[in-house]
Amino acid sequence: MGVPDPATYRPATGTIPESPGVYRFRDQTGRVVYVGKAKSLRSRLNSYFADPGGLHPRTYQMVTTAASVDWTVVGTEVEALQLEYSWIKEYDPRFNVRYRDDKSYPSLAVTLYEEYPRLLVMRGPKRKGVRYFGPYSHAWAIRETLDLLLRVFPSRTCSAGVFKRSGQIGRPCLLGYIGKCSAPCVGRVSAEEHRAIVEDFCDFMAGKTDQMIRRLEKDMRAASDDLDFERAARLRDDIGALRRALEKQAVVFGDGTDADVVAFAEDPLEAAVQVFHVRGGRVRGQRGWVTEKVSDVDTGQLVEQFCTQIYGGEDSEAVPREVLVPQLPEDAEALSSWLTGLRGSRVDLRVPQRGDKRALMETVQRNAGQSLTQHKLRRAGDLTVRSQALAEIADALGLDDAPLRIECYDISHVQGTDVVGSMVVFEDGVPRKSEYRRFAVRGEGTIVEGERGPDDTAAMAEVLRRRFARYLSERESSSGVVGEGIDPETGKPKKFAYAPNLLVVDGGAPQVSSAAAVLSELGITDVVLCGLAKRLEEVWLPGEDYPVILPRTSEGLYLLQRVRDEAHRFAITYHRQKRSKRMTASALDSVPGLGETRRKALLKHFGSLKKLRAASVQDITDVPGIGLHTAQAVHTALGGVAANAEGGPATVGQSSSPGEGESAGVGLGEPDSSYGENRSAGDAIAFDAATGEVLEPDAGEGQQ
Repeated sequence: MGVPDPATYRPATGTIPESPGVYRFRDQTGRVVYVGKAKSLRSRLNSYFADPGGLHPRTYQMVTTAASVDWTVVGTEVEALQLEYSWIKEYDPRFNVRYRDDKSYPSLAVTLYEEYPRLLVMRGPKRKGVRYFGPYSHAWAIRETLDLLLRVFPSRTCSAGVFKRSGQIGRPCLLGYIGKCSAPCVGRVSAEEHRAIVEDFCDFMAGKTDQMIRRLEKDMRAASDDLDFERAARLRDDIGALRRALEKQAVVFGDGTDADVVAFAEDPLEAAVQVFHVRGGRVRGQRGWVTEKVSDVDTGQLVEQFCTQIYGGEDSEAVPREVLVPQLPEDAEALSSWLTGLRGSRVDLRVPQRGDKRALMETVQRNAGQSLTQHKLRRAGDLTVRSQALAEIADALGLDDAPLRIECYDISHVQGTDVVGSMVVFEDGVPRKSEYRRFAVRGEGTIVEGERGPDDTAAMAEVLRRRFARYLSERESSSGVVGEGIDPETGKPKKFAYAPNLLVVDGGAPQVSSAAAVLSELGITDVVLCGLAKRLEEVWLPGEDYPVILPRTSEGLYLLQRVRDEAHRFAITYHRQKRSKRMTASALDSVPGLGETRRKALLKHFGSLKKLRAASVQDITDVPGIGLHTAQAVHTALGGVAANAEGGPATVGQSSSPGEGESAGVGLGEPDSSYGENRSAGDAIAFDAATGEVLEPDAGEGQQ
């Protein structure tokens, strides 16, 4: 059975309506593989049948898997949302993003449908007639809170069998004796009285906490006035229990907002989503998913699909008054209207910009990022999975043995400045951080302004040439003796003594060709080379016209991605450190004999470079540790700076007027890539180029 050609089932021109609607792509067997909606069906569907070369690879895979398309016209975008949700739920299409709720998340449930409602921990799909609070991360958190609240709201928690048996023998269970159940099983309270207790519990859990505590305090004072001190003491203890329960739920929104805060962390293949459920201003629960991105979707589309799938199947009470998201979808108004219809009152869908809501969004975002990282680490950390990944890579690249040592290289810069390279090493599928190396690129990969753009391939070639030249040199010096690769003086492995089984470069065919040329130039033939293209996740081999496509769920692809991402992270870290050092150079650095300690003393004494510049030699000598000779040198250096440009300092060493290739008022930094090789970013001093005020340096990420 051949692959369908989209042109064979493309609808005739003009037959597709311009109305809003929902469409279905079906494969050759009639199975629905994708469901989508559009404001204009004609515009959206025509985009699928455009030049295949312009389609995203996953979209191209979808249209070539499908063999037909049909659609249904609706009246409004809200109706389109509802129908899209219904069809996704009915057909479960393989190319739609699907959020599989983790059924392990427990909730606190109240069985309101029973004559004597029961409080219990419940998992799994929601049932009709049951009110849910949560979900919570752990069942013990529910039981701990419930244990505190039962003394205030003594409700039934026992199973139907225990409840029936207690009624038959006329004796309650232990909770009835210790006051944590009102014992409706033996008639201590009526069904109506027990339901009233349960409803008070639900009100408290729903956020009416202040009202409940005020009522209990009023009853306590009344009991004290009536000299019923025993009841007053019991109410006092109840109030304390309620407050202890509230302490376990931190207030995040002071206005008592009901909201769901949603954030995503994505990579090209997967997306992790985290939701914090805030009710009454307090975080009542948290949920998370990791879903495969089986189609080409951005964050806005993930938000829309999340809302339709998660809220579409839940009761109206599960939809909050606000849904805070990182990015609004294109039809945000229609989605908000649809959620409003589900809730029965207005639902705001918006992106928080500032304040407590923005801060909580950042917290949820960090949780999503950690969730995605942990998901990947769980896959990479298992020995069996690592072995499978290495075997899949060997099979895909035609290797005789699994690549036990993998090296990956990446280049980082900002518009060609501070160009750096990174080398990371994975041995047996695990990072070997002691073997990581970094390179400051100063050759062809650097940029001469006005001549050409950034040349990543030249920078990559320089890094590989330097790395493997060292490898050849150290191998030659070892002369094949036992202990090859070990430094005889230190007993430690030499820095570049071992060649990789597999060399990975971050990039596609151009980067691979450049790397292959370097290996050929150096005469290295025993290293397998490949490149991983970031956008399409394709594996490129030297001299091949087409890439190797690993399955999207392949453990081998996951390992290559992780190696590539680690190389990128390590390169970014070094780039930030170099950029920080370059930007923190100051006019005081040029003063001979003035070390870091006395520079800091000067700035601390005067407060800013501007005030130091205005000081006399005598004023400078008032600083402890600064003698007359040093004070004169500082005054001379800063006096030269002051004469350069009116209204602001210029870089030390520049002429008073801009020459060819220079500009006035560039700033205090001297963009010398060799600056600060023996200084850490944390020790450097930065200044505002306009005011001379001391700034805090951005040291970036720490070194490995």
